[in-house]
Amino acid sequence: MAKYKPGYLKLLENGELKNRVRKARKHLDECNLCPHECGVNRREAIGFCRSYDKTVVASYGPHFGEEPPLVGSNGSGTIFFGYCNMRCVFCQNCELSHGGEGEVVSNEVLAEIMLVIQNHYRCHNINLVTPTHFVPNILEALYIAAQKGLQLPLVYNCGGYERIETLKLLDGVVDIYMPDFKYSIEERGVKYSTVRDYPRYVKSALKEMDRQVGGLKLDETGVAYKGLLIRHLVMPGGLEDTKEILRFIKEELSSDCAVNLMDQYYPYYKAYKYEEIARRLSPEEYKEARLYAKELGLRLIE
Repeated sequence: MAKYKPGYLKLLENGELKNRVRKARKHLDECNLCPHECGVNRREAIGFCRSYDKTVVASYGPHFGEEPPLVGSNGSGTIFFGYCNMRCVFCQNCELSHGGEGEVVSNEVLAEIMLVIQNHYRCHNINLVTPTHFVPNILEALYIAAQKGLQLPLVYNCGGYERIETLKLLDGVVDIYMPDFKYSIEERGVKYSTVRDYPRYVKSALKEMDRQVGGLKLDETGVAYKGLLIRHLVMPGGLEDTKEILRFIKEELSSDCAVNLMDQYYPYYKAYKYEEIARRLSPEEYKEARLYAKELGLRLIE
């Protein structure tokens, strides 16, 4: 196949990428990027995510622990951002997501990071980890980097708590969406992640992502260049929740969307305070979840 041309390059050529940057910047004055809709002026105050108008980067570089279709031979070019629009009590990166660990960088520096990932590390993609609250900065950095030769697929690696309006700013910009689908039961979202209406928002977000990019597409080497890859972390005692999530994916999304059914739950951070999730997932629970996914005929990432 011919070399894939990321969507943002087409938008750069016709002037639409610059227009998206302009639209996204408005959220720095009155931020409604995510479902919290805090409405704060990010230049002067903070909302739920605790971030101001400058990007916080915790780390960047090739990552070989991501899904195989993203990793390939040279790794996925991850950029880990500080802060988050969710507060998961079992978060494995709580120093980053809750504490905001990282360095404050300009959009110009973020653009240079993207180019280093491409030109120095030779990664297969730019993998934006927890990017929602920094969408305006990311779009401007992408605009700068694309003019300097960036041509890697863009991965939007998020918690699934997204607004359709923000996702539409990313239509044609993001090549690969990799959202979590954490819960189908609203109470679990409130209790474990401090977010309201999580199932409603994640379901509408996944439908929009699917509309934009469709199922996961791989090149001849097995590396992904476009599409939707959904992560679901199976939690202890959460089998019925998991099954409802898998049914939704089967019934509402494209048949070739990929699913990573994850078994690595561990009671990190504050999870020990909640008796029902203060333990590891049992092998039997994961086996039942995976068997159910296979019975549904889902495209599982091995």
